[in-house]
Amino acid sequence: MLSVAVAALHEREPERLWPLLADALPGLCGGETLIYKLDDWNESGGTVGMPPAVADGFARLGDEEVGLLREGYPFAPLYAGGPDRTPVTARRTAGRAWTGSPTARLIDRLVAADHVLAVPLPGTAYPITGCLVYRSGTDFTDDHVETALRLQPLLAAVDQQRQLLERWQRLSAPSLGHDAAEECALTPRETTVLLLLTDALTAAAIGRRLGISDRTVHKHVENIYRKLGTRDRISTVLRAQQLGLVPAPSAPPERTGTPPVVGSRP
Repeated sequence: MLSVAVAALHEREPERLWPLLADALPGLCGGETLIYKLDDWNESGGTVGMPPAVADGFARLGDEEVGLLREGYPFAPLYAGGPDRTPVTARRTAGRAWTGSPTARLIDRLVAADHVLAVPLPGTAYPITGCLVYRSGTDFTDDHVETALRLQPLLAAVDQQRQLLERWQRLSAPSLGHDAAEECALTPRETTVLLLLTDALTAAAIGRRLGISDRTVHKHVENIYRKLGTRDRISTVLRAQQLGLVPAPSAPPERTGTPPVVGSRP
């Protein structure tokens, strides 16, 4: 999984990050496939990612079946009731009732799986995001659940990177941001650290945001200074704005009307 994490942190396109995880995560947790959700996932909508074979079957489902697949799991009431985001299986949550539920039967038909392991991202409130890992045969073991628990911080870090890259794509100068980042040899991780520098965050705050140490943040900042040819934060942000790597400050609105002459009556 370490190699997957390294690859993810060097990926410049945010939409490719979760597919990278989706290829490796199921096997580590004793599963066979997974579906991930990145925003509010309800009966009528939400961003859902899944392997092509699953997506093809999902596209052929009727509205009622889609509702079952989106809302028929027993996890929402569990996680909505408090801050606990410990991975758990559907069978352990709902008991034997899960096996005979309409959602379980639909999953069996769609992905040939009997059991589901929920792996929410730690720290998420509403909407609760994360992924669902599927497995056929027996339920996930305690070791599988423990592995998922240990992987949660990594999943959260990769998803934070995804969100920051999406924000950077929205804010950087159109058609310039990617070219400038490559020309300056900034890695995707350095690009996201640079974006947070423009928010005037301290190294400690950036570290908490990205789930890394202050020392690692300082190393990224040193690399950014070297690659942009700057020596401090202010000159670095200004240089990045000139290159189109980060948004330039908005110009103040123009004042309308003729200002009064000093000394004259208004």
